[in-house]
Amino acid sequence: MRKILLLVAATTFSTVFAAGELSGRRAPSFALPDLNLNYHDIQDYRGKAVIVDIMRTTCPHCLTVSKNLEKIKAKFGTRVAIISIVNPPDNQQAVSRFLVENKLTNPVLFDCGQVSAVYLKVTPQNPSITIPHIFLIDPQGMIRNDFAYSDSTKGLLEGDGLAAEVQKLLGAPATAPAAKKATK
Repeated sequence: MRKILLLVAATTFSTVFAAGELSGRRAPSFALPDLNLNYHDIQDYRGKAVIVDIMRTTCPHCLTVSKNLEKIKAKFGTRVAIISIVNPPDNQQAVSRFLVENKLTNPVLFDCGQVSAVYLKVTPQNPSITIPHIFLIDPQGMIRNDFAYSDSTKGLLEGDGLAAEVQKLLGAPATAPAAKKATK
């Protein structure tokens, strides 16, 4: 009986946390502006792991995920670039207020729908999107995993599971800043 439960648990775990259906392809290229009209080109982040977060400032789940992304930034430092992308009706005022009120520092880029549609593979046959939606891109520019927000991914996106996924993407364990060794 225990073997059956372990098999079911392992199958469920691998199903929930397996690569998303939008993974396993080269990350689509883009160059989008931030609040200060500085353009962020995805190619500028080659050699780093990149998290692309498609979100909306009025989405309560997006806020929780954004705060978790700040923790990931603190943990992994410059080894990971985090980029959030918004679409209309979000505008400069809404994004500025969102960042200030929530003390967020990751750049938020403005899209008119095209980049988000390409990442999410939106088509007339599949017009719906779920936000927030996270894409994990490896240092070579390949989408290794993606997670749409749902009941099954809530714990991953809002908890420590996303940091564990980033750790897998990077390979080597995250290290705290080196302490100075005492000399004898």
